[in-house]
Amino acid sequence: MTKYSALLFISGLVFLLMVVTGLLPIGHAPMLVGNAILEGAKDQVGAANVVTSVVLGYRGLDTLGELSILFAAASVVGLVLTKSSFNKTASANNDDNKHLHDHHDSGFVAVNAIDLIFPLLLVVGMYIITHGHLTPGGGFQGGVVLAVAFSMLVIVRPRRASINHGMVSVIESFAGITFIVIGLIALFKGQSFLQPLLGHGEFASLWSAGTLPLLYLAVGLKVGAELAGLLLALNTDEAASW
Repeated sequence: MTKYSALLFISGLVFLLMVVTGLLPIGHAPMLVGNAILEGAKDQVGAANVVTSVVLGYRGLDTLGELSILFAAASVVGLVLTKSSFNKTASANNDDNKHLHDHHDSGFVAVNAIDLIFPLLLVVGMYIITHGHLTPGGGFQGGVVLAVAFSMLVIVRPRRASINHGMVSVIESFAGITFIVIGLIALFKGQSFLQPLLGHGEFASLWSAGTLPLLYLAVGLKVGAELAGLLLALNTDEAASW
């Protein structure tokens, strides 16, 4: 019965693909929505990077959903790892004060390398975030770079570097609230959710695209805080099993 079900599914999929390819001429896709965005993004949004116009302007509500999914996934994984780390530590010994900071720093090469790379990663991450409306990149990519920078610092130098988890939670919450508030302000003004405010400014300059750079800054801080907490939870869980 399973073989016949698989054969039926494959046959239906092949038929669907044949119908789709038969209706759409190969190499001449309509691109109705794409062409409309390319023609109107400059005047409607004011961002030189059209991808930013789509992510934060034309489908900003979907981006809010993506941030919510990332927050939920990071929260669930963090809770699971925290519980697992506690159980492993309790079963190994009765020392409830054993944390990541009890371990020694990494070797000489790794410690000196992270001292050089850490400020560079911070600059690169913030540059990607603040220039997301001008060049490829943005809040998601820059946030990942910031998360890796802080995580590497704590992992390589656990005895000298630390991250205040309370402060990370505050930054994450503030960034998420800022993102939503900017969108609500646009709604209260009778515009679409997250539609750029404050004017478009000078096209292709740093001070352009209205509130889109602020939105990307909020996205970068939120993504960076969530991923940094997740990476540190993974490293702490591993350390607890040593």
